[in-house]
Amino acid sequence: MDTSMIRGIIPPILTPIDQNEQVDEAKMRKQVEFVINGGVHGILAFGSNGEFYMLEEDETQRALEIMLSQAAGRVPVYCGIGAIRTQKCIRLARMARKAGAAGISVLQPMFLKPTEEELFRHFAAIAESVPDLPMLLYNNPGRTGYTMSYSLVERLAERCPNIVGMKDSSGDMTRTAEFIRRMRGREFKVFGGKDTLVFSTLIHGGAGGVCSTANMYPELVCSIYEKFIAGDIQGSLEAQFRLNPVRLSMDLASFPVATKDMANMMGLDVGAPFLPSLPSDEKTMAAMRKEMIGAGLLKA
Repeated sequence: MDTSMIRGIIPPILTPIDQNEQVDEAKMRKQVEFVINGGVHGILAFGSNGEFYMLEEDETQRALEIMLSQAAGRVPVYCGIGAIRTQKCIRLARMARKAGAAGISVLQPMFLKPTEEELFRHFAAIAESVPDLPMLLYNNPGRTGYTMSYSLVERLAERCPNIVGMKDSSGDMTRTAEFIRRMRGREFKVFGGKDTLVFSTLIHGGAGGVCSTANMYPELVCSIYEKFIAGDIQGSLEAQFRLNPVRLSMDLASFPVATKDMANMMGLDVGAPFLPSLPSDEKTMAAMRKEMIGAGLLKA
């Protein structure tokens, strides 16, 4: 299976909605165009910052088709899947394949506390339902309450040839580096899931980063990767250091509204988050705005 296109900076793209909480097609197309023009290497539909958990299956399909239509093959579009029930994940995986997605990214089930064997069977069933479609695992212990083990990832890669990588959002660089070390020698791509750790992931041999800030600052975030690949290690590090205060200021807001807050401050007009989430208060917005101005990303 060719995985050469699975690399670089991939934003978990925002899902713009109108006042009735319907996917706003015009704004969705505009956001896709913005990140592609900013140099991203792929797009992840329905990541955590894409508010996947708010969308019904028909809404997911419609939004994915809009993104694929606008991207028009210029960059790969991956479909994020975060359902709890295995059969629902399989339906979404097959929908993504039929729609023309380049691959799928599958989060471990939320709310449950599955055993290692339950997790193995869950991911394997999804992968085997679409054997010709690349699949990435998505490890996000901060949102699910538990982490994937190293042995689980190794077993899945051995069992399912189309499980070709993962995104690790643990924020634990030792864990991310260990995933990279253990999967060396395989056609397996490990992406960092924390925007502040793109450089660290790359220096350890990772494939790139899935970065929410690439929704707003694609040129800056992509420069971390591009400079690194070009051998400008110091330049890559400086770009990472420029981004970090901006990304860290987002932690002042409730999840996941900060990404839409910042996008709207940048003039991208992506609308509000799904209820019950609300835009941040002015104190939080002012703190984020200060760091954006300090990094030269927004005019005072």
